[in-house]
Amino acid sequence: MEWTILSIAYPLSQVGPDSVGGSEQILTLLDGALTSQGHHSIVIAAEGSTVTGTLVAAPAAPRRLDDSVRNWGRRVHQQLIKETLERYHVDLVHMHSLDFHTYLPAAYVPVLATLHLPPDWYPPEVFQMARPDFRMNCVSWSQHRACPPVLYLLDPILNGVDVGRLAANLPKHNYALALGRICPEKTFHLALDAARQSGTNLLLAGQVFPYDSHLEYFAKEIRPRLDKRRRFLGPVGFARKKRLLAQARCLVIPSTVSETSSLVAMEALACGTPVIASRSGALPEIVEHGRTGFIVNNVDEMAWALREVSAIDPEECRRVARSRFSACAMSATYLNVYERMIQRHESKQQVAQWTGQCVTTP
Repeated sequence: MEWTILSIAYPLSQVGPDSVGGSEQILTLLDGALTSQGHHSIVIAAEGSTVTGTLVAAPAAPRRLDDSVRNWGRRVHQQLIKETLERYHVDLVHMHSLDFHTYLPAAYVPVLATLHLPPDWYPPEVFQMARPDFRMNCVSWSQHRACPPVLYLLDPILNGVDVGRLAANLPKHNYALALGRICPEKTFHLALDAARQSGTNLLLAGQVFPYDSHLEYFAKEIRPRLDKRRRFLGPVGFARKKRLLAQARCLVIPSTVSETSSLVAMEALACGTPVIASRSGALPEIVEHGRTGFIVNNVDEMAWALREVSAIDPEECRRVARSRFSACAMSATYLNVYERMIQRHESKQQVAQWTGQCVTTP
């Protein structure tokens, strides 16, 4: 049976193989999985996105991002969702953004909302929904445990990465890597401090989005810590990211926010690169201390781990990634959820039609 699935990204973010954000990367993988299995995938995302299905492009956002631009993006999404549902027969809507509750579609279509961020980043009304055929899911067990107990919260669907596409066997170079959005909650300055303390070369790669708080963080906390041995590379596409991950001695994730998952940790392990991560959120669920990396509590422990990381076997990292973090397994789970939700919705419609016929028949 062929479905039409409408996936909705955050209004101001592009999706595609070189996407920066985790939710955009997961959406990209699901878009590919749907089309490869003969389904119709429609994606509403920012102009410049790359999808394998049908792109409904939102206008590009201005260079400076603030609350007025966010509100504008939400209004645009509301209109695009309305127009898309009028144009296509959509079987299910899958929402991936933090503010999905501000542009929920009409109640006649099943909706799955994936929570990619910590539960307390969402407003309380997200956990007080009263609409038919609505479900939510988390992407890790630690995130799931932090959510209020609501009946429409499914078991977690754990994130995955394309381990086959990440397979690489390149010689290791003498640097540690930190990679991600350059923003206050990622606390990359701690990785720079640990690298200096341990005498380690460190490359920091990622995008500084034009939010005031992100720009200020880079100027005050990142730039002053850079030198000849601790360098900032800026944003990197998939091919360069893969090469950097494969050749690094290790990946460092210093985040102090309650991480709901970590695609970059999974990608590093798939490349045969150990991960040094803080004890935050789901990171201890991904990094097995002493087997695929180290879980640390502070800068001193991070510096120690940078000196000891050569004890971790790269091939063991690859084996763990193949067995635990497959994008194929993740996509299959999502498609099973789609099928159950669509079938439940269609059954309810058939019952309603049959009941109506019984009531009106003499």
